[in-house]
Amino acid sequence: MHDIARRDFIIQGSAALTAVALLQSSQAYAFPLRQGETVIPWLDQPTENLEPIGVQTQLVWEDLDSWITPNDKFFSISHFDRPIIDQAAWKLDVDGLVKKPLSLTLEDIMARPRQEVVFTVECSGNHGFPFFTGGIGNARWAGTPLAPILEEAGVLDEGIEVVFWGADAGEIEIRDMKFTQNFARSMSLQDAMSPDNILCYEMNGEALPAANGFPLRLIAPGWYGIANAKWLKRIELRDRRFTSLLMGRDYVTIREEEHNGESVWAETSVGRARLKSAPARVTQVGSDYRIVGAAWGAPIDHVEVQIDDGPWSPATVDESETADHAWKIWSLDWPSPPSGEHTVTSRAFDTAGMVQPAMDDPIIAKKHTYWESNGQVTRRISIN
Repeated sequence: MHDIARRDFIIQGSAALTAVALLQSSQAYAFPLRQGETVIPWLDQPTENLEPIGVQTQLVWEDLDSWITPNDKFFSISHFDRPIIDQAAWKLDVDGLVKKPLSLTLEDIMARPRQEVVFTVECSGNHGFPFFTGGIGNARWAGTPLAPILEEAGVLDEGIEVVFWGADAGEIEIRDMKFTQNFARSMSLQDAMSPDNILCYEMNGEALPAANGFPLRLIAPGWYGIANAKWLKRIELRDRRFTSLLMGRDYVTIREEEHNGESVWAETSVGRARLKSAPARVTQVGSDYRIVGAAWGAPIDHVEVQIDDGPWSPATVDESETADHAWKIWSLDWPSPPSGEHTVTSRAFDTAGMVQPAMDDPIIAKKHTYWESNGQVTRRISIN
């Protein structure tokens, strides 16, 4: 963990108590320093180059060794172009069904009250394909709360929908019509007014990188990445639900559901994140191995791990670094495993008693799109 080196243990009493405390600390942290530790690579490595379809810098799970994902290792996705924005000429417009339209420079926004949130952002297509498994990262985001800006603009009574327009744009075709469309996503006014939502200009203590939305983006903790609009240029209030390419035609999950013995095909727009976990890496010191992973998408209660077809075993959840909307790191010691190929699967449980679904659970097995792929993740590894 990035703070372990700065952490001081307050030890009182005898040397025996010191030894106990040190032992407990090594069990509590998911990333303890173990002399001579090596990482065993997974056998099932993603092989596709996804940059032609807008994906950059996937997380390499074997490299996961800190709670916070560094900016240069944070994934980035663009759906149209990647705009280059001149900060001096940029402004954010807040308009539509408001009493007082606003036009704010970055300096105006940065002069407002500052708010930080640690939030794990995941693309809803992550693990939807075997070659896309690293669309996730955890960062400390900083900006100003969205709700006071909407309050200052004064939303009219008929304003029920908040649309976030990005500067990124591209040509699309619908029903034989071609036109240029900007990125746009929306949420209800009630959802937009959440005190957790911020207009973000800083990531991990640095200016928001261009790949992650410079100069301003929405950070909506608890929502999939698609809802966290990047390269913001306009916030608009409307009087009806908004359906765009990235809400009503793409980023739509299609599930087959049973109702009174009949199949019902439900189509829902991707929105809030779902409970999930994944094995991240296996490390070795001599004949002892350790499995480390992450769990996110909901308040995590506990995590279990299955090796091959064996029983589910409780993992140790690292509580040294916690935040309401951030992943939790877990680990499981695996002493002297037999040689050969093995599978490692994890499942997370949230505080409401929900469990991450198995791949044969109907909510996953009868999902016919790759969005919201929160089924249990299984990785393959070879032990020599």
